[in-house]
Amino acid sequence: MGDFGWAFLVSLAVTLASGPLVIPLLRRLKFGQWVREDGPARHLTKAGTPTMGGIMFLAGIAVSGLVFLRSSPEGLLMLAATLGFGAIGFVDDFRKVVLRRPLGLRAREKLLAQALLAALVGAMAVSHLGRGTDFVVPFSGYVVPGGWHLDWDWWIYLILEVLVIAGTANAVNLTDGLDGLAAGVTVPAALGLSAIAAVTGRSGVAVFLAALVGGCLGFLWYNHYPARVFMGDTGALALGGALGTAAVITRSELFLLVMGGVYVAEALSVILQVISFQLTGRRIFKMSPLHHHFELCGWSEVRVVRTFWLIGVVLAAVGLAGLYRLG
Repeated sequence: MGDFGWAFLVSLAVTLASGPLVIPLLRRLKFGQWVREDGPARHLTKAGTPTMGGIMFLAGIAVSGLVFLRSSPEGLLMLAATLGFGAIGFVDDFRKVVLRRPLGLRAREKLLAQALLAALVGAMAVSHLGRGTDFVVPFSGYVVPGGWHLDWDWWIYLILEVLVIAGTANAVNLTDGLDGLAAGVTVPAALGLSAIAAVTGRSGVAVFLAALVGGCLGFLWYNHYPARVFMGDTGALALGGALGTAAVITRSELFLLVMGGVYVAEALSVILQVISFQLTGRRIFKMSPLHHHFELCGWSEVRVVRTFWLIGVVLAAVGLAGLYRLG
């Protein structure tokens, strides 16, 4: 079965086993979800559901990573970045849930921490993993054998990588608004990036992403509708940080825009909503992020989630088609 399969199974097993321990603990500590009052009315019933459950799959990923990636620099960088973004999310959750500060970390504090960590990851990828400073253009192999590569000056590369990693982390966080949505959409995106990692010889990244998929599927057992636990910023920022880091190491940043198209749409819906309201006083969507728009259009939560999952699978397959003749 190889390290890929074992990493998946170990992470899956640890995450599943952690549920009966972590969920009651979070409930006893009263680490319950705060629900925005201006959101869909049916979400008010979710108030008090244990949150910060991302520690469950982070535990599974960490155990699997430490077992199977101890000798892989790229795998260890993936693990460090994931836990780092998870730590930022944990502090944010702690301030919101435990200290009762609804806004958590200030936006500038959160963004600064994310930018510094993302910059460190980008620098490490070049200095220790031989990543280079170029981006591979998806689907360009259909035009020119070997495809097109966009090579950047060092400082431009670093800015772009910060945008990729921190942007993905926050986009996943915005997506995490319905039961099972973020974890379910992450599975095909991670599998797609894992395939790219395997094709490009980044086996450590592929094995790590297998562990991440196992953790997400294990978490979905408890997080599918009706959710018994939410991942919180602890989990959402960690997942986004992991996907962004995997894209950086494998030079697949532009592929992530395709494979993570659901995240892109969710983030764009928020940006466009804010711009439209500030400029015209009108809203484009009934509510943002995008999943709430469909809820207010009359879709059930389960229908929205399953539709977005399916779109995620299709986009992952489309992204893989972009590998043709890139060499």
